[in-house]
Amino acid sequence: MTPAEASIRSLEGWGRCPDRSARTAPARAGLDARFEREARAQLGDHATDRAIADAAAAKRRAHYLRLSAAGVAARRARST
Repeated sequence: MTPAEASIRSLEGWGRCPDRSARTAPARAGLDARFEREARAQLGDHATDRAIADAAAAKRRAHYLRLSAAGVAARRARST
């Protein structure tokens, strides 16, 4: 399958999807679980649930900021 064919199939699938949020929920839950695991590993066994949640939220924000920065860099590279 070519990349163009894969894109078409993907878009057709999204077109048939009645609930996009439900379709992507497992991926979001998995990513949130990863951030929580990493926060627990960094903070140790004595960390409170609140401290872990705060650290996981910070890790999530950092992840999306890195993605954003990579997108900006890619667009800049293409425009030059």
